[in-house]
Amino acid sequence: MQEASFSGLIRAIVYMVAFYYIFKFLARIFLPVLVKKAVEKAGENFQKQQQYYNQNNSAQGTYRNNDEIIIDTANAKNPRETKKIGDYVDYEEID
Repeated sequence: MQEASFSGLIRAIVYMVAFYYIFKFLARIFLPVLVKKAVEKAGENFQKQQQYYNQNNSAQGTYRNNDEIIIDTANAKNPRETKKIGDYVDYEEID
């Protein structure tokens, strides 16, 4: 049976502190690189989506005026129903 000792506790605390500082140091080095790659990837995906959207719109020959608002109700099969739950009670402060 193993027993806990004071030196074992100190050793565990030293390992935890060392791990924390090593992790912090490595995060300062690698985190900016990882974030930069993620931002570049998101930008590339955005560019691809824009190109796809522009190709589809030019292929269909549909150009919409910026002042035009189009509401598509074909997908709205069942409109949302508002359910009344309880009554509204207006409270007043009495002095």
